[in-house]
Amino acid sequence: MGLPAGFRVITEMTYTPSPLARGYTGKTLYVHVGSGKIESRPVTQQMRDVFIGGKGFGLWRLWNAVSPKTQWNDPENEIVIASGPVGGTTSYPGSGKSLVVSLSPLTGSVMDSNVGGYFGPYLKFSGWDALEVQGKTREDVVVFIDGTSGVVQLLACPKLDVNTHVLSETLMHAFAASDAPRDIAAVSTVTTGEGAEHTRWGCLNFSFFDLKRKAARIKQAGRGGIGTVFRDKGIAALVVRSPAVKPDSNAPADLSKLQGAGARINKEILELDEKQCDMRRVGTAHLVEIMDEYDLLPTHNYRFGSHPDASKIASSVWRQRFGQNMPDGCWIGCTMSCSHAVDDFPLRTGPYKGRRVLVDGPEYETAAGSANLGVFDPDFVLEMNFYCDTYGIDTISFTTGLAFVMECYEAGILDSTKTGGLELRFGNGDAALAILHQMAAGQGFGTVVGQGIRRMKDHFVREFGADRAFIDSIGMEAKGLEYSEYVTKESLAMQGGYGLALKGAQHDEAWLIFMDMVNNQIPTFEDKAEALHYFPMWRTWFGLVGHCKLPWNDIEPADNATTSAPAKVPEHVANYCEIFSGVTGIEVKPADLIRQSERVYNFQRAFNVRMGYGTRAHDRIPYRSAGPVTEAEYESRHDRYDKQLREKLGLDPAKMTTEAKVAALRAHREAQYEKLIDAVYKRRGWTADGVPTLAKLKELGIDFPEVVAVVQPHQ
Repeated sequence: MGLPAGFRVITEMTYTPSPLARGYTGKTLYVHVGSGKIESRPVTQQMRDVFIGGKGFGLWRLWNAVSPKTQWNDPENEIVIASGPVGGTTSYPGSGKSLVVSLSPLTGSVMDSNVGGYFGPYLKFSGWDALEVQGKTREDVVVFIDGTSGVVQLLACPKLDVNTHVLSETLMHAFAASDAPRDIAAVSTVTTGEGAEHTRWGCLNFSFFDLKRKAARIKQAGRGGIGTVFRDKGIAALVVRSPAVKPDSNAPADLSKLQGAGARINKEILELDEKQCDMRRVGTAHLVEIMDEYDLLPTHNYRFGSHPDASKIASSVWRQRFGQNMPDGCWIGCTMSCSHAVDDFPLRTGPYKGRRVLVDGPEYETAAGSANLGVFDPDFVLEMNFYCDTYGIDTISFTTGLAFVMECYEAGILDSTKTGGLELRFGNGDAALAILHQMAAGQGFGTVVGQGIRRMKDHFVREFGADRAFIDSIGMEAKGLEYSEYVTKESLAMQGGYGLALKGAQHDEAWLIFMDMVNNQIPTFEDKAEALHYFPMWRTWFGLVGHCKLPWNDIEPADNATTSAPAKVPEHVANYCEIFSGVTGIEVKPADLIRQSERVYNFQRAFNVRMGYGTRAHDRIPYRSAGPVTEAEYESRHDRYDKQLREKLGLDPAKMTTEAKVAALRAHREAQYEKLIDAVYKRRGWTADGVPTLAKLKELGIDFPEVVAVVQPHQ
């Protein structure tokens, strides 16, 4: 096959794809887009033993690429993409995940983001355990990895529409071996869009070709602005063409083990999913009404947890909207099949107005983000979803960031003069879409919003005289990363789950609301600390091996509630032990999986310290995450809060003003959070300032001299 028209080879490397052995190729691919250097790098035994794969490989490669002074937009910053030894397995659901690691334009520190789609597995089956991209170039380039012929090319590309829904489709067809759907499906791309060029919220879109629809689909590595790094480097796209995928493509040590574990969970999914979460028909959007029922659905910038109009964007709506009326999966063989889409949606705004498009989603986070804006219109959700995706803008940061703007508008900090004529009030979906299009184009007030909440707070104080204490309390970010979409005021453990998450306020380390708030399973500080040790370590493991967490606990065995630890879903944990040993040949028990994660988790914390972060000061949370900031917010749930003042603090709310009640509750909840941090640090083996101790590093076998040198001054 010749080069597609308009592309020019800058440099290329031929290679013989390494045969896989027990989940690894033994090589990573390095591409410097500035110099054109392309080389193969070995995967050492230490990398396998200590860092396992996925996020672990990404952290190790990035650690060795940057210095403590490296900024996100310096050429030496890298984007590292890796699956993991289990990634690409077709016998067990949820085995198509990749992890992306880079320095974040939002947080300044290490960012990791997990994503579905085919790129990570295809990269591995093309001979590479990971891809690291470094450097910057002034012309748009495409990195093309052809695993079918053994060539890697750095290509200068013609002027293209970089927005994902155009570019991914164009490139999948252009680099396929033929126009046959099966050949197009052998190609996967990583793209972003023009929104990533003009904001710090850039996401990456990983594609897969939907053979039923005969169209490109995408999943997002959404968090932390890595798409912004991508475009800053001058990368238009990454493209991989893979050999055919087979059940034994990973060359597992024991295929029968994988197939046995897969048969068990596939049977559970087919028999139980419809009675439990119904992921096969509605996906994560089933959570909307559940969160609303438990007062956990964010509305109006997390002031409230429910809304009378929530049913307008609940799962019943999406059941009717999702196309195909059949399960959709983002990796081959995944029976969970939760990756749904809406077909033939007519756009009413923006540069593609009037076109009918395919919309991937919405996921719960996107629908709940719309509720956070006070917008309960499913057409708005889909329009916003589509444009965020194609522009390469994270829907979580966009909706959480804009909810902050809307509260500032309604509080009088902003007005239409300051926003360029936009009435950015809660419920104004038209204004929300207008600011989204501004952000993508790098125009108007959108250039301010697209900098993220942390920088908006500074801007509003400096330019508009905003009260620092107020906006710090309502600006829902931690470590610079905008909150994902759950109200945490009544779950101290979940407040810690957000505040203590290594990369910022993201729920993928620990989701403890039901254990803590609803079921009261972790009542003491020690209980909460144990949960905030185990679950982040457990969830980290998925990102090391190339797994999605959803099959772990979004479908449960029928007898799971009768087990000794139902929140851990022990039968599925046992499955993962079999999966790991079945691929790698290394026999493991559940404690071994936790230890694998603990090594990487503590290494990442040390990496944060190296970059000037990773201490107690950086684990603070905005008070809105813990309790009511305003008097109106208190009064909206006054029965609940008055009861807490009486029962927990021994106060008589009848004798207090609302202002005094807000202050008393705040002092109590902030003190509780500090006690939680103390307990978690102790459980994790960290200092009182949140830094891993030398003893912990030695215990884990990661007391490398360069790591010890980072943490030593903090002991």
